Amino acid sequence: MKALIIALALYAGADTTRADLSRPWTLAQCTAWAMEHNLTLAQQELSVERQEVEQNTARWAWLPQASGQAGENFNFGRGLGGNNTYESGNSSTTSFSVGASMNLFDGGATYNQSKLSSLNLDAALQDLEKARDDIRVNVAQAYVQILYNYEILDVAREQIKIDSLQVERLEQLFLNGRSSAAEVSQQKASLAQSHVTLTQAQNNLRASLLDLAQLLELEDWEQFSVVRPEVRMESVVIGNPDDIYLDALGIRPAIRAEEIRLEGTGRSVAIARSRYFPTLSISGGAGTNYYSNFGSTGFWGQLRNNFSEYVGVSLSIPIFSKFAIRNQVRTAKLNQLNQEVQLRRVKQNLYKEIQQAWNAAVAARAKWEASQAAAASAQDSFTLVQARYENGKANITEFNESRNQLLKTRSDAVQATYEYLFQSRLVNFYRGGELTL
Repeated sequence: MKALIIALALYAGADTTRADLSRPWTLAQCTAWAMEHNLTLAQQELSVERQEVEQNTARWAWLPQASGQAGENFNFGRGLGGNNTYESGNSSTTSFSVGASMNLFDGGATYNQSKLSSLNLDAALQDLEKARDDIRVNVAQAYVQILYNYEILDVAREQIKIDSLQVERLEQLFLNGRSSAAEVSQQKASLAQSHVTLTQAQNNLRASLLDLAQLLELEDWEQFSVVRPEVRMESVVIGNPDDIYLDALGIRPAIRAEEIRLEGTGRSVAIARSRYFPTLSISGGAGTNYYSNFGSTGFWGQLRNNFSEYVGVSLSIPIFSKFAIRNQVRTAKLNQLNQEVQLRRVKQNLYKEIQQAWNAAVAARAKWEASQAAAASAQDSFTLVQARYENGKANITEFNESRNQLLKTRSDAVQATYEYLFQSRLVNFYRGGELTL
């Protein structure tokens, strides 16, 4: 039923709930929407449901198998009659039977197959959780990129205000004969360049909003916007990679999924070995027949008189399988060794990811601290140069150089702020924390 609901939702364009774009979205809202509407997650959920069906099939494989048959045969010419002798003439035979069989012993194959199907389901659930974690990280990264582009856009707008004021000031000075036409033209060129920077910042913001909207599977992204939270740059305890790795080993779904699969390969080896053992089964049934050429006995009378029952036990002992069973066991063991290597590889990749995230967080913190100091110094320098320029003690070239340096340090500070924000939260996420701003 769940699979049907998901399929209908996909058919309807995954629009079971209309996205409210009238208000900016928070990171929590973006993440929650992605959890419900991302198509990759929808496919992963269907994989989990498929594993649930397979587990249910394996769980009830030990039950008896029963079936009923009914048949009608027409004979033309000489044929076997109801008295078990051959007679000439046309006749018909009606038969009814019901039978059942049950596996009593198969070397543990059915039991281990049931356990294996349960492990496969657990692994699929971990894969689903890993896919969710990947979406959480991607959404947070895209969200932070939007916040960064918002800040850069603010810097560009502030720069236009400064340049516009300087153009007005120089034009007034030019009218009073205290400034040259060249100075006015040069300042207007700076203002025009600032407008180019503003346009680029607007385009970058629009592109980052589109990236997040596509990640959320939003079609009407033109009205999409995000909340700009107050960034809290409090001291974050980053720790060291080894401690983070030890914490991550017990909680990361990618590791748990491979551990479960390794346990499953042990069950696969046991299933392969079970084929060395004899199999024992029991069967039974009942049946009756009606012969159209069997004297004067009526239909119901014949069914009653011809009723028979049977019960039987079957034992199958493997003697020689052309080395097929041996090779199946060897293949299962090789798969087990391969899964051990896969588990080590995933752990190694996790450690590398944590090392990279930790190193990026440490570097981002150092860059953030340096950029804050540089931005403050550039602001002080620009304030002094601007005062000197307005008093005629600095030329326009010095003013523009100071302005450009201020713009660069502000942009660097904004970039360092959001880089440190994301990397520090990512390190905390590896330890089991939430991806929040």
